[in-house]
Amino acid sequence: MKDFLYRLFQGRYGAYGTDRLTKFCLVIAVVLLFVSFLTPLGFLYYVAIAILAYSYFRLFSKNIPFRYRENEIFVKYTNKIADFFRSFGDSWTQKKNYHIYKCPNCGQKIRVPRGKGRIEIRCPKCDNRFLKKS
Repeated sequence: MKDFLYRLFQGRYGAYGTDRLTKFCLVIAVVLLFVSFLTPLGFLYYVAIAILAYSYFRLFSKNIPFRYRENEIFVKYTNKIADFFRSFGDSWTQKKNYHIYKCPNCGQKIRVPRGKGRIEIRCPKCDNRFLKKS
């Protein structure tokens, strides 16, 4: 058994390893396996096995530059999605204390405290001034 493990991991040096895409694939595969066992959707089992095989292929791959590019593309798009939900949550918590207006000239978002009456707002980006009720 020791010789088998030694031969298995002997070529492992220089392989790519785990990254965010590989971990994501593994989690999706496990979730799909559980869903396929709990529901009559049997094809999900085969989809989960294919995703699991792809994640192990990525894990043991020695083509490091290509795997790195795949991961960078994945991170770029997932960060955009996460930033969208993060900004949505931030603006939702600030609505209690602040009004958020857009500058009519350049579109810059400006945060103004609530309850100050009718005020003149100056855009910090383009120096445009406009009146709004806070």
